[in-house]
Amino acid sequence: MQRYQRSVQAFDDAVGRALGLGPADLRCLDVLVEGPLSAGDLSTATGLRPAATTTLIDRLADRGLVRRTPSPTDRRKVLVELTPEGMQRTWELYGPMVQEGQQALASFTIAELDRMRALLEVFTEVTDRHRAQVPS
Repeated sequence: MQRYQRSVQAFDDAVGRALGLGPADLRCLDVLVEGPLSAGDLSTATGLRPAATTTLIDRLADRGLVRRTPSPTDRRKVLVELTPEGMQRTWELYGPMVQEGQQALASFTIAELDRMRALLEVFTEVTDRHRAQVPS
């Protein structure tokens, strides 16, 4: 598990260098792949303080990777989303790995994938719980 985590971290570091982005920038883009979020939700997801999150959003927006948009359900709220350029630039680097990973997963049964998901959910909960205990 640790070797896998180091491999993922090393890949993310390489992607960050290729895009000229830091780890928090990549975390933000990764979270936004799932859809638009408010700055507050991004702050929680990235573990950054609100002021640092605003700076991060500004930096990524200046680079054309994200944009602020009005919320379709609450006119007082602003959401942050990936731009088409942000999606394209990150997919160029992560896409080939995702596609190869999907092919590798095709060799597993649904039951095996369900067990893998359960294992990953347990480890995610353990990691999140311990991260919350780290002094900031």
